[in-house]
Amino acid sequence: MQDISFELRGEYIELDKLLKATGLADSGGYARMMITEGLVRVDGQAESRKTAKIRAGQRVQLQGQPAILVQAPQG
Repeated sequence: MQDISFELRGEYIELDKLLKATGLADSGGYARMMITEGLVRVDGQAESRKTAKIRAGQRVQLQGQPAILVQAPQG
């Protein structure tokens, strides 16, 4: 599986919004449910905060899916 590269538009993105923006969740509600069920890891650690601030350099992994590599904004 190919990792997903995601470029931030600002300083951070909330975890549930990141899952939706990358297409790993069909909706914000589904993203929040996956986080609540413990299916999401940030930098290898389980993350249960739906609105955790994800910043450049962090790696988000959803069970059975490619990892999301969060990049700093270009420019």
